Amino acid sequence: MLIEVNVPTQKLRLIDDRGRVLMETRISTGRKGVGEVNGSEQTPRGWHQIRAKIGAGKPENTVFVARRPTGEVFQPVMRQQYPDRDWILTRILWLSGLEPGKNRLGEVDTMRRYIYIHGCPDEDPMGIPSSHGCVKMRNRELIELFDRIPVGTRVHIIAEEP
Repeated sequence: MLIEVNVPTQKLRLIDDRGRVLMETRISTGRKGVGEVNGSEQTPRGWHQIRAKIGAGKPENTVFVARRPTGEVFQPVMRQQYPDRDWILTRILWLSGLEPGKNRLGEVDTMRRYIYIHGCPDEDPMGIPSSHGCVKMRNRELIELFDRIPVGTRVHIIAEEP
């Protein structure tokens, strides 16, 4: 299994070992573009793996802070109450870079940057860059992806047109 994140098309595909596309969905990557430096709020490029799966069995729209469920279930009114909050919902697939010096170790370490594939509020737009560097998905599609893949699944984040 392979997860392919295509930044120019803002699409994620789950591909099996035979190259068949099992799932394809619109996503949202970093609104500041691509890049690997800590603090950049950009989406890191290259080869990664799923380091951890967080949130199994939690209700859709469960709110996470620092990878822990807060006990809240997101409601649209919460966005007005906390307008600056980066909403991480439903599930977290925590990425770890596989390329030393590019997206692993030092100032470019994807895992230490807390880069995830995660859910977001339903009203967040998909198909356009709008995240703080993570890969945002619709909650129901994220649950489907989460349930289909094991820890260790490779993720390729592509930043150029094919």
